[in-house]
Amino acid sequence: MKIAGEYSFNGGREVLETEFPSELAEVKHLITFINSAECKNKISREKTMPGKRLYSPRALNKAFKTAFSAQAWVPYRVSCAYPTEYYSSDYQLDTPVSGAFREMDFVKNRVGVEVQFGKYAFMVYNVCAKMTIFHNCDVIDVGIEIVPIKAFADEMSTGVSYFEQIVWDLEKRGVADIDIPVLILGISYM
Repeated sequence: MKIAGEYSFNGGREVLETEFPSELAEVKHLITFINSAECKNKISREKTMPGKRLYSPRALNKAFKTAFSAQAWVPYRVSCAYPTEYYSSDYQLDTPVSGAFREMDFVKNRVGVEVQFGKYAFMVYNVCAKMTIFHNCDVIDVGIEIVPIKAFADEMSTGVSYFEQIVWDLEKRGVADIDIPVLILGISYM
């Protein structure tokens, strides 16, 4: 794979280059190490492209997990203790919510990495909510979001989010005072 685009949100690239250069270099190297051709193993059953061979998000995620795990990048979970005091007074909770958590795909030396080959809402959630949550839980200082560029997403099932979408949204949204620095990497299979 190759990195086809980079977008520095809230100074993400600059923070990574100055404070975490080895982690940034390692992430970029790991992306180029992944053989996307091995992940083009899904046969479409969609009406718009029946029988077409597509890139499998599951296979891609597995390839990323294998590559990152081999370099001591680990998933990190934060338990969620959901509040109950906001229920209305006439509502009685039968069973408390338990076992809930949030998980970051990979963390190493206070750098958080999310790989997203899913729906659009997850991509925005990762950058605008999850990374801030993990920062507030004192797990990460900076994030990297890895997403396909549109040409790559077009070779997957419909509805997969892509680099150009998140860049447009983040540019229109702007930076809020709670946002952490994040580098968005748009990747391509070629």
